[in-house]
Amino acid sequence: MILGRTERGKAPVEPVTLKILVAGGFGVGKTTLVGAVSEIKPLRTEELLTEAGRPVDDTSGVEGKRTTTVAMDFGRITLREDLVLYLFGTPGQDRFWFLWDELATGALGAVVLADTRRLEDCFAAVDYFERRAIPFVVGVNCFEGASRYPAEDVRQALDLDPAVPVVLCDARDRESVKEVLVEVVQHAMAYAGGPRRTLTG
Repeated sequence: MILGRTERGKAPVEPVTLKILVAGGFGVGKTTLVGAVSEIKPLRTEELLTEAGRPVDDTSGVEGKRTTTVAMDFGRITLREDLVLYLFGTPGQDRFWFLWDELATGALGAVVLADTRRLEDCFAAVDYFERRAIPFVVGVNCFEGASRYPAEDVRQALDLDPAVPVVLCDARDRESVKEVLVEVVQHAMAYAGGPRRTLTG
């Protein structure tokens, strides 16, 4: 092997790194999504829910939840040899929203994770990204036992712009999450005025 060259004789590829946010309501599956797809051990800042937090943490619909993210989740995935995504999962509770502006700095785009049983919980995240002109995709996390709705029904319920992609997904499944992330990157590139390129294959 020649120094600075790969075994096939090609120059080493310097990957482009992109920052993607994963947002949404409390208990919607953001930590699960980052953990399912990250190729490194994800950094998590979870703490146990306490009785003291019950007045401010609405656990309706997620009564089994025992922990909550208090700063961020962080993971990394290589989509292609020349493209790496850094994933930053945001905390879902209102009292941690002061962290969002810091996390959003330099972000290419975002995933707004939604649960159809508590769709109103993602309104604030949708509004946040719309106001800051950060391109985003809505990923509908299809929980077991939850009613399934077509993507267009979710779009209407959230009053989304027709250009915003809505993708059904399973936050536990690596391939399903990868599809959502590819959609975010493609949408963000189109949003910026560039051609919509295929990132897989």
